[in-house]
Amino acid sequence: MDSALAVSRLPPHDPGTPALSVVDMHTGGEPLRIVLAGCPEVIGPTLLAKRRYMRQHLDYVRRRLMFEPRGHRDMYGAVLVQSELPDAHLGVLFLHNEGYSSMCGHAVLALGRFALDFGLVPPPPAGTGEARVNIHCPCGLVTAFVACEGGRSCGPVRFHSVPAFVLASDLVVDVPGHGKVVVDIAYGGAFYALVSAEKFGLDVCSAKTRDLVDTASAVTEAVKAQFKINHPDSEDLSFLYGTILTDGKDAYSEEPTTNICVFADEQVDRSPTGSGVTARIALQYHKGFLELNQTRIFKSSATGSVFTGNAVREAKCGDFKAVIVEVSGQAHYTGAASLTVEDGDPLRDGFLLK
Repeated sequence: MDSALAVSRLPPHDPGTPALSVVDMHTGGEPLRIVLAGCPEVIGPTLLAKRRYMRQHLDYVRRRLMFEPRGHRDMYGAVLVQSELPDAHLGVLFLHNEGYSSMCGHAVLALGRFALDFGLVPPPPAGTGEARVNIHCPCGLVTAFVACEGGRSCGPVRFHSVPAFVLASDLVVDVPGHGKVVVDIAYGGAFYALVSAEKFGLDVCSAKTRDLVDTASAVTEAVKAQFKINHPDSEDLSFLYGTILTDGKDAYSEEPTTNICVFADEQVDRSPTGSGVTARIALQYHKGFLELNQTRIFKSSATGSVFTGNAVREAKCGDFKAVIVEVSGQAHYTGAASLTVEDGDPLRDGFLLK
């Protein structure tokens, strides 16, 4: 078959259901499916309003993109939308197996490359070597800095976070099956419970993933039941996204510190987690383990992939002392596809196995 014909032809599909054209990437092993075309217009005067609209009216798009048979329970996605912020180059809604996130660092790192390579931002002037991409996430405006060579992205991407802060330090939570456990709650664009896996008799570097997931999920549910999450700016941001189990190495070191992030419906991040690194940096700075501009290395226990992070400057979020965090990591392209729906398919909107 002619290669051009093979690429251009779509299989038989429902003519009333536009194909979803996507570009797939990964950052540190964590997937990102970016929608190029085929998603109906997402309506709303603000990005958070658009997120509510998509949840209420277009959730079938999320399921088709994320769920089997086109995806899997740990797939992650991004729908690009118009931002109301004049400084934003693009707005984005993040998709996962349970719904819609307020922030996703691994996606921002990938979207920085994507925005430059697909012409959403102009390449930087010759000799500067770095393009600036302002990405409006549900949590706020995040700036990515993309290394550039010959007008195309190259090398790692870094981003500057929204103000990150500690909501609760040394919070005692009764975790069923484990008793009373001391955890921290920190915000890096999304709220996480953070706790050393050693408190549960687990080594985050060698324990079975299933054991880590079960433990992290138990912590998440306990915190949700016993502690009220509040964000000073918006009720839309006031929810616990997940739990990060760490190796307990919060004191500054040039050696990597390892963690695993379990979020949404027991979804496991393959990367060190960009918003999770942001939250961990905020916590380490809050506790005096880290100074401004001290870079730490964060490793994923799932894949061994690495991000770096450092607190760039102090900031405020409501009455909370906060920091702007810089996170750096490498994203890669993995392919492109047109996802279709055939008329009469009883599983057209996807499914998940538990």
